[in-house]
Amino acid sequence: MIEQLVLDTLLNAVKELYKQDIPSKLAQVQKTRPEFEGDLTIVVFPLLRTSKKGPEQTADEIGNFMVSNLNEVTSFNIIKGFLNLSISSKYWVKFFNDNSKLSTFGKHPKKKLAPVVVEYSSPNTNKPLHLGHIRNNLIGWSIAEIIKNSGQEVAKVNLVNDRGIHICKSMLAWQKWGNDVTPKASNLKGDKLVGDYYVIFDKKNKEEIKALVETGMEEDEASTSTALMREAKEMLKRWEDNDTTIRELWSTMNQWVYNGFDSTYSRMGIDFDKVYYESSTYLLGKKLVDQGLELGVFFKKEDGSVWCDLSDDGLDEKLLLRADGTSVYMTQDLGTAQLRYDDYHPSKLIYVVGNEQNYHFDVLKLILKKIGKSWADNISHLNYGMVELPHGKMKSREGTVVDADDLMDEMYKTAKQTSEDLGKFDDLSIEEASSLYNVLSLGALKYFILKVDPKRTMTFNPAESIDFNGNTGPFIQYTHARIRSIVRKSKALNLVLDDSISHDYVFETKEKSILKILHDFPEITLQAATSLSPALVANYAYELAREYNQFYHEVMILKEIDSEKRNFRISLSEFTGKTIKYAMALLGIQVPERM
Repeated sequence: MIEQLVLDTLLNAVKELYKQDIPSKLAQVQKTRPEFEGDLTIVVFPLLRTSKKGPEQTADEIGNFMVSNLNEVTSFNIIKGFLNLSISSKYWVKFFNDNSKLSTFGKHPKKKLAPVVVEYSSPNTNKPLHLGHIRNNLIGWSIAEIIKNSGQEVAKVNLVNDRGIHICKSMLAWQKWGNDVTPKASNLKGDKLVGDYYVIFDKKNKEEIKALVETGMEEDEASTSTALMREAKEMLKRWEDNDTTIRELWSTMNQWVYNGFDSTYSRMGIDFDKVYYESSTYLLGKKLVDQGLELGVFFKKEDGSVWCDLSDDGLDEKLLLRADGTSVYMTQDLGTAQLRYDDYHPSKLIYVVGNEQNYHFDVLKLILKKIGKSWADNISHLNYGMVELPHGKMKSREGTVVDADDLMDEMYKTAKQTSEDLGKFDDLSIEEASSLYNVLSLGALKYFILKVDPKRTMTFNPAESIDFNGNTGPFIQYTHARIRSIVRKSKALNLVLDDSISHDYVFETKEKSILKILHDFPEITLQAATSLSPALVANYAYELAREYNQFYHEVMILKEIDSEKRNFRISLSEFTGKTIKYAMALLGIQVPERM
């Protein structure tokens, strides 16, 4: 691409003009700001120590070298320490002719590397998926697709946390107060039913804590001393001892939840290549703990609990097995990591998990290294920020979370109401309108979440996300539909389009602006894969859609008298539409043909 050509020529220019090689970090090439003439800008200031001349003289010398040695550069201008280069129309013509008809524009060649494993979702089987899970799933799925698009083989995996004290809390509450209710009998999805009993456990347990505190017990002690908590711990011990009754109840209630999860995943457009279950990985984790004890890396305390002392590494002691022999999250994560390595031998293992778990993954890598797993260095934690609502944070135990299914229902209603208020789809049948509302609502939800850098905490506002103007999914979807309408009309008019434009075509400003943005797409997808940020692709799609809408309003397309200009603008529109569709597909967002 042109940026690399300019960068390489700049390094040669410095070597030829000033007889020195410079570090590549000093060669800075960026897009020219809109208010200045030019396409690419070289920042001259970092080069002054090498040139030993003023910024304008240095810029002039490098500019002349560029024009003389790089055919693609036709002229330059200097604004203080910035050298603005104009790229020849022939370059843009060639770019358009070479790429506009490609179905694979933006897709990179396959690499012969070990696969990348991306873990996302990782739900607990004691509650339904909620808004936080939506962000996790959307980021994880999109990152996997973006990495795959970069040429890497990818395995999308899920770890279902289907055992542990939190699962036993739901089971115990159902045993005590469920009266044998089932999802079918209650007309509830299984994950919602089980989640209700998790909330009931918390409510009842808080009542017991309050009673103990009133007798004079400290709250911290009371929180671990309630009869309910003791029963839950005993249930977990019986589960790990393979108690038949507990295992059967666990299997039944988990299946209710799995069925509920599958329904939500399907609606959200989320899939996995492989699903792991904590109940199948924790035993391997226990074996690794035993190995660590044999190696002297771990130690037992007097109560029988097993720990790893990380104080020499600037951390603290980490619990690996409880005194009663039951495992903790770290135990199963050790086992799961080993299984993933055995299954894929990945070049990288990416965990998409919230930033509150940063410490956990630092510890995981360190412990794996201590027991001799050299591949631990391949572990990467994509730590995303929490997603909140305008009224604040969510709490699962208190039942204040925003259920994923409920949110998607609400998004559908909002899309329907907004569209009807604007009178946008009055000519569609009920079935067509319903399908379109679903595409718009999911597009709005996914785009609003993915346009924000993963590392940032964000506030999700459903009403804002549905807006047909501004940086939203529906705005981009509407732009695609507008483009498809132009293409359909051109065919109805029997316009014969050339497959290419002549090498001396003179671009108008808005035509060239769109070409320049299109030109960036392959590089943007690579940057997104490297930085693990779908936000780069999302905001690129918006920039392209916004620029196209300005182009649409400022120039004639179908009514243009000059046939070459008309045909080029139609082809440019089609190229833009295909790129928008491709970019949005990397985010898991559909774009409609009609709106």
